[in-house]
Amino acid sequence: MAAFRFVRIAVLAAAAIAGAWMSASAAQAPAKAPPPGTAVATFAGGCFWCMEAPFDKLPGVLSTTSGYTGGKTKSPTYEEVSAGVTGHTEAVQVVYDPAKVSYEKLLDVFWHNIDPTVKDRQFCDIGTQYRTGIFVSDDKQRQLAEASKTALEKSKPFKDAIVTPIVAATEFWPAEEYHQDYYVKNPVRYNYYRTGCGRDRRLAQLWGSSPH
Repeated sequence: MAAFRFVRIAVLAAAAIAGAWMSASAAQAPAKAPPPGTAVATFAGGCFWCMEAPFDKLPGVLSTTSGYTGGKTKSPTYEEVSAGVTGHTEAVQVVYDPAKVSYEKLLDVFWHNIDPTVKDRQFCDIGTQYRTGIFVSDDKQRQLAEASKTALEKSKPFKDAIVTPIVAATEFWPAEEYHQDYYVKNPVRYNYYRTGCGRDRRLAQLWGSSPH
């Protein structure tokens, strides 16, 4: 598994050589408030590159943003977060139209795109910066998230315990621009990383098939 960790490093190195590391060290601004009539959901599921696509496919999802949350450092950079020194985890912030897609649906998509049985890691990525989590912004989201987790604990197709926490949302910092929509901008590198990391293989073991 440790060998697979270098897959993402190799992909990022290739991006740097290609000039995609344009703003890797630039200070990032906090996420802006969503437009009126929309809502926000925040999920951490390991590599944020791999968490945008499942939500982007849903009718009613207006945007997904890769970023960092759950830490204490202001304006964290990718280098700092990936080194595990800021307390952040990679996450995605989903802006959606609640009249077209429910928070419950987003939760279902989230669960089926992660391994909820491991702590401080996801697939080949190891460390607290890759921990999973549901970051709730109000009591209603917490209630729905807790109900979703309870239902899953009763119906899950695997025997291991679910360790993904449900925690209060904290400040979300959008990641550098080259991380946004990475799977669209760099499909070859993205698929190389995703396959090498064993993500779909593990999802199929957990859920019976890979949802991506």
